[in-house]
Amino acid sequence: MDYNFLDESGQILREAGRLGRIDPNVVEFLAAPARVMTFRIPMKMDDGSFRVFDAHRVRYNDALGPSRDGTRISADLDLDEVKSLALIMSIKHAAGRIPAGGGKGGIVADPRELSDREFESLCRAYIRYLRPRGQAYDVPGADIGTDLQTMSWMLDEFESITGYHEPAAVNDKPPILGGSQGGYEATGSGVFDVFREAAEQTGLEIENTRVAIQGFGQVGTVAAGMFYEAGCNVVAVSDSRGGVYANDGLDVPGLLAHKRATGKVADFAGSEPISSEGMLECDCDVLVPASVQGVITADNADRIQARMVVEAANAPTTVKAEAMLLERDITIVPDVLANAGSVHLCQMERSQGLSDDYWDIDTINRLRQERLARGYREAVNAAAEHHLKSIRLGAWINALKRIEEAMHLRGWC
Repeated sequence: MDYNFLDESGQILREAGRLGRIDPNVVEFLAAPARVMTFRIPMKMDDGSFRVFDAHRVRYNDALGPSRDGTRISADLDLDEVKSLALIMSIKHAAGRIPAGGGKGGIVADPRELSDREFESLCRAYIRYLRPRGQAYDVPGADIGTDLQTMSWMLDEFESITGYHEPAAVNDKPPILGGSQGGYEATGSGVFDVFREAAEQTGLEIENTRVAIQGFGQVGTVAAGMFYEAGCNVVAVSDSRGGVYANDGLDVPGLLAHKRATGKVADFAGSEPISSEGMLECDCDVLVPASVQGVITADNADRIQARMVVEAANAPTTVKAEAMLLERDITIVPDVLANAGSVHLCQMERSQGLSDDYWDIDTINRLRQERLARGYREAVNAAAEHHLKSIRLGAWINALKRIEEAMHLRGWC
């Protein structure tokens, strides 16, 4: 498949800029990141050998506030991917009315090939070589290959270097270190929050809705539990090692226990195997791609049977595939809205860290639900105003208008 993540996001930027009548100078400025940092991390391994790891950090645009979020540790990470993700983070923040710019970073490495000591050393070295300046400049968060523990190491390294505590300097850390309640669940819960709003807007009955979820990691497992508890039939689930299907619905609590015990969804009792590709095309009402980008393409879009696609992953649907799905009146709930639960949580985490006032989980959940629903409604309204089927373009137009206003007020263009 010929797929370029950066080219795809650039196409959406230009189209949203044209349709939203955004100042061409703003679009030109956003055509590339404002700041890109690439560096190398030397490290001695446990066996005495020497390795060098490539690393990146992109601060795409900070007109609305300090850049924030995402640190990936992945063997196939490249700079174009980081740039595209940083642009998408800028749009997510602006579309959600979050006063922040988009940042993304990462290390080219496979955590599975590293010992615990090597992995900790690499995470700490990333912060040392990144030389971050704190919560008012650029705030790393978690993504693929990073979690509560890695962000704890990164925060500790930052505070060891600076000599003072600054919990808002790193996102996605545990509550005991100044993080927020609900952090682990935020993205997956947010997927369901936005789906619920989309279902209400389109008249889709939630109970007994047939749902298929591609990707059963942190996001997919939480979302699956939410769909199941709401009365949906989760009929198909897949992870990197295979997939399972049950026409009458999977026992999601049992599947979660099976996944914890075996590390995979395959061979779950009462199900039949299904490939990840076949799962995308299975008989369902709602398809939730929750793994990686570019899985719904022009090659398979005409075989998608779902009435609604809820993008839990970043950019799972290509531009050409989206046009094909919209032509068939399939609703697409775009990534910049559907998986934005984590960015709203990070904003709440920052507010709590700066104020030293920490909120209960009921407050967190209420604010997340309200803010995600508002962002979706605003995107739908913007799409309708511009006579568009694409809710994605509605969200991007809203985001670009806010970035445009901030850049004009700052005198940047």
